[in-house]
Amino acid sequence: MADDPNSRPVITTASSPYLECGNSSTATPWYDKESMLRVPKYLILVEVILGLLVWALIASTEYFHFSPFGWVMFVTVFYWLLTLFLFIINLANGKIRHIPWTRVVLIFNCSAALLYTSAAIVEAALVNQGVKGHHDFNCWAASTFFAFLVSLSYAGSAFFSYKSWHRGDE
Repeated sequence: MADDPNSRPVITTASSPYLECGNSSTATPWYDKESMLRVPKYLILVEVILGLLVWALIASTEYFHFSPFGWVMFVTVFYWLLTLFLFIINLANGKIRHIPWTRVVLIFNCSAALLYTSAAIVEAALVNQGVKGHHDFNCWAASTFFAFLVSLSYAGSAFFSYKSWHRGDE
């Protein structure tokens, strides 16, 4: 059978996000639904790691001379702790029965996206207060970049939370 010149190799792509070549009736969709369901879990990990970078970079400077950094530090540390808490609950697959998790996570992600964006904008406005090439300036610039990335990841999480809430997942 293997030596038959008319036989084509069979490629199984049950978990592949790509279409099979050939017969379209056996083709998988262009995306893998299981991997799409894991994206919010990856976003939580991104939010924890980059959020830590944001507030650690600011904390390593003399930010306390500029009062708007108080707002930035409050938002970054507050949402980092809450995200870490949600991440630990998610890892343990623990759910408190009487809490509507999809609604709670949707509200959390939407508020985090809005407040983190406001903190990133405030921080971007304050970067010029530092001297270019100085430690404070470099840390603030890097922290601003990561703050905008965290804002985008919270917005992505809010999108996936909305889709989950809209489907009625509980």
